[in-house]
Amino acid sequence: MARPASGSMNLAQLEKLVQARRSEVDKLNRQRAKVQRKLDAIDARIADLSGGAAGGGGGGPRRGPGSRVRNDISLQDLIHQILSKAGAPMGVGDIADKAKASGYRSNSANFRGIVNQTLIKDKRFVSASRGMYKLK
Repeated sequence: MARPASGSMNLAQLEKLVQARRSEVDKLNRQRAKVQRKLDAIDARIADLSGGAAGGGGGGPRRGPGSRVRNDISLQDLIHQILSKAGAPMGVGDIADKAKASGYRSNSANFRGIVNQTLIKDKRFVSASRGMYKLK
């Protein structure tokens, strides 16, 4: 939309200009959503045809948000290693920090909670005191 030739605009002209831009932004957002739906459908078809593997471009699997990361060692075994090296009871937060520092990858927003659940479930670990765990 072209601006008026004069250097000053009255309030009605400014409101009209703002409304025109909002309308254009809404139109572009609708177009973007339509294209995104098409891309999602194409991605789903690629995943179906490739058996869930990467989308034809090579170079390994593409990971989107929410994709599960793979580690060389299970969290249970990593915690066992951490506690055996420590030789003394450790807190859940310290264990989680050591696991992350060792290169363990997780998409969890609450990784400390996952470590805590693992410590509770796995019979190789026992609670030494509240929030402190050691090997059995």
